[in-house]
Amino acid sequence: MYAGARGETNPNVSWLGSRGVWLSYIVGVTALHLALLAVPVISVATAWTLTNVIHNAINFWLMHSVKGAPWETGDQGGCTTLSHWEQIDGGRQNTPTKTFLITIPVALFILASFYTAYDTSHFVVNFVSLLFGLVPKLPFFNKRRPLGVDDD
Repeated sequence: MYAGARGETNPNVSWLGSRGVWLSYIVGVTALHLALLAVPVISVATAWTLTNVIHNAINFWLMHSVKGAPWETGDQGGCTTLSHWEQIDGGRQNTPTKTFLITIPVALFILASFYTAYDTSHFVVNFVSLLFGLVPKLPFFNKRRPLGVDDD
């Protein structure tokens, strides 16, 4: 149903299943990490932690905080109260796209933990960041807002 820009109901999320998007996503995260490593005052451990935190913060904001679509969709306003995550693949769970988007924060957490040598302070920061990247993606939070917070 969401297989490209061919007049689908919600083009807001169709691009996530397009060819090359997953590779571009990984290249973008890698570019962020390399940019952080290029700063002379940032250690390798701090660069990994910052990569993880920045990725999860942007992911949380774009996928779970922003609702609706930037343009009018063919669903007659049905997606105006849904977050971007809830719109992906028509709201179905465990699709390849959603699995990929869940795998990236977990992989970043594992890499950050390894390259920080499991330092306690880095581990806590990376773990809290991981929670912000994963908990809103759980099926329990589908169409629910924590603490009843809603922008509508």
